[in-house]
Amino acid sequence: MKIELHKITVRDLTNGYADNNENGVVAFGGKLDVRPPYQREFVYKETQRNAVIDTLTQGFPLNVMYWAVREDGSYEIIDGQQRTISICQYVNGDFAFDMRYFHNLQDDEKEQILNYELQVYICSGTDSEKLKWFKTINIAGEELTNQELRNAVYAGSWVSDDKRYFSKTGAPAARIGGD
Repeated sequence: MKIELHKITVRDLTNGYADNNENGVVAFGGKLDVRPPYQREFVYKETQRNAVIDTLTQGFPLNVMYWAVREDGSYEIIDGQQRTISICQYVNGDFAFDMRYFHNLQDDEKEQILNYELQVYICSGTDSEKLKWFKTINIAGEELTNQELRNAVYAGSWVSDDKRYFSKTGAPAARIGGD
């Protein structure tokens, strides 16, 4: 597998951001699939989300992210989904940080955030190599369950359809066994 470091600004990342709920999340001019089929769908809690934004506003380094190149030249997130969603939601005005929405910031504060450079490793290789790398980089942090690993290996229409019934918000199985 080939892995190259790129610097992507928050401005470029958030360009074209759209959250279509369970039908997908895109960013980076529509060229980045933020929630590919093998990704988990939990969202950071407020404290985790705010820590991401605090890191940006302080100018501190944020953990690296990993994207995979698809056959059509677009990208999908291997690691960094929650950080990406947090950043995009903040710039989009979906939540306030320190009691201030992005659109309420001074222009210089907005520019500081938009010009912040994220470190993104862009990976290209076979599907097997990318999935192996996905498992490797997910050893730390929120541990993958065996089912999540199986979803990564067997990503496809059946798994996506299965998620509609068992994993999505308000899905029949989630309503029945949610607790």
